[in-house]
Amino acid sequence: MTTINYGMYTMCMIQDGDKILLQNRPGERGFPGFIAPGGKLEFPESLTEGAVREVREETGLIIKPDDLIYKGLDEYVNPQNNFRYMVFNYLACAFKGELLADPPEGELIWVDINEAVSLPMQPWFKRRLLLFFKEGTFEISVVWDEEHQRTVKDKVRMLK
Repeated sequence: MTTINYGMYTMCMIQDGDKILLQNRPGERGFPGFIAPGGKLEFPESLTEGAVREVREETGLIIKPDDLIYKGLDEYVNPQNNFRYMVFNYLACAFKGELLADPPEGELIWVDINEAVSLPMQPWFKRRLLLFFKEGTFEISVVWDEEHQRTVKDKVRMLK
């Protein structure tokens, strides 16, 4: 039997009116550019517990699990390495607290939603960004061919 390895992560877009909170992640942290807070789940925490923790650690803001809106799944599958990387995405429009003065993942800025896509960011995050604000949930599924270094399947679906 083949062992499949899973990487489980959360991402939480924080919205305040027409603005969203993004962090400008430096290159030495990996995935440089603007991105929403998030990170790897710690076992045995739930998906929402992980999202709440990551927001608190990376921004200083406090969100309640009941205030999270599940927006969708972004998954990357590498069959040659038997690896599935899954990001569970949330939107939070209610929060408390103050932003960290020296955030660990990069400078935090409030950006107008319509201007955010023009900021430097990873292509995978740019295509996901506006899906947070569409009605329903999204599913992004990418299958990577490690041997040929290319994407063999790439689907984006909006679900009701």
